Amino acid sequence: MSRTNGFFDHSAESLIRGLRKGAISPREIASLCIERFAQAEGAANAFVLFDPEKIMEQAARSEEYLKKNGAPRNLEAIPVGVKDIFNTKDYPTQMGSPLWKGFTPGNDARVVHTIRLAGAVVAGKTETAEFAVHELGRAINPHDARRTPGTSSSGSAAAVCLGVVPYALGTQTAGSIVRPASFCGVYGCKPSYGLVPRTGVLKTTDTMDSIGFLALHFEDMLRLFEEMRVHGRNYPLSNAAFLDPDRRREPAGRRWKVGFLKGFLWDRMPEYARDSLLEWAKKLGEHTADVEVEEVELPRLAKRAHEIHATIYNKNLSYYFQEEYRKRNLVSETLKSLMESGFSIQPERYLNALKEQESLSAEMDGLLRSYDAVISLSTAGDAPLRGEVETDDYALLWTMTHTPVVSAPVFVSPNGLPFGLQLTARRYNDLLLFDFASFLRSVGMIPEKAEPPVRG
Repeated sequence: MSRTNGFFDHSAESLIRGLRKGAISPREIASLCIERFAQAEGAANAFVLFDPEKIMEQAARSEEYLKKNGAPRNLEAIPVGVKDIFNTKDYPTQMGSPLWKGFTPGNDARVVHTIRLAGAVVAGKTETAEFAVHELGRAINPHDARRTPGTSSSGSAAAVCLGVVPYALGTQTAGSIVRPASFCGVYGCKPSYGLVPRTGVLKTTDTMDSIGFLALHFEDMLRLFEEMRVHGRNYPLSNAAFLDPDRRREPAGRRWKVGFLKGFLWDRMPEYARDSLLEWAKKLGEHTADVEVEEVELPRLAKRAHEIHATIYNKNLSYYFQEEYRKRNLVSETLKSLMESGFSIQPERYLNALKEQESLSAEMDGLLRSYDAVISLSTAGDAPLRGEVETDDYALLWTMTHTPVVSAPVFVSPNGLPFGLQLTARRYNDLLLFDFASFLRSVGMIPEKAEPPVRG
């Protein structure tokens, strides 16, 4: 088994097939993770906690399971990085803050528990921004250490980008899965709001916190999504909507109908990014037998999405982190500034913002009924330098309106750095979105996997 590039050479799908055939063992998969961690420059910055002994212990339990049961589970022995805001019973959960250093919750977040039941190996806790907000942690962009890897889920994206793990869990309240995926050149997925349970995960904003993941290989994405999402009668609203026949999985007897989004942020995007998306959309449109592409016009309220988001977000931060704020010497200036803004927001203004979010979500749901998918840029080009302000993009809009998103590592900037293509669909049309992405993969419009970083 090749070990040079870690999981770049081994998708989760291929490893599960190998386990079924007896061609590979859980300990060998664990060794692949541990050896790549030791080899890859920047891996130590991607993880806040990484324990080879714990990884091997989990691999041994996986081998015991296989001896007893024969067939592997859906994530058997697959290493998964876990963002350090998810509770884990065998690792501390420190949330990027010295205030919580060494805190051990004694349990797993629901989604961590779920993937463990499917056989996954928790490969460690990945670096996160302070309380998953905006203060960048230790993670390094594997393509260029001078540039940001994204913010909140930065360690998860870097760990995947380096090939240490094929998957890593992340969260998104604005763009914290899509942006790191774009800047680090990996796949990212934010499922529809409500499809992945949030129990045991740090809360920042009730109406927007979403759980998703970063992935190295396209073929692996649906496997993890199906394990993470809710199933059955315990989740009646989400499950019923997800299984609604009106949200059919693929076009029947017609072409894919795709919306192309320029929108109100288009002129703020750098020319090379706009040209890249225009060229990609033109190439997609050449598949005339399969695809119909037209430009999308967003609802007028969408222009205020960032303003509405800031009101809701800052007010929530000022509520949930009051205890931490009292210990100002251990809290970043970034978080203090956002919270102080939140303290000044009156209840009426906050409630109006929530109503506007609800209205915008309803308008977007109506708009997206007309399309199988909408394409846009994941970010406004490649990663900015560390410390620079990131240009606004549409990731926040999709988060606010609760739609599913896939970010694909499609584009390369004049600097030789990656940035992503963003796909979205109507809320709960996650399977339709994956089907459309599979079509794009079948015609070579998105890659099989992420490319290894030159410096990694």
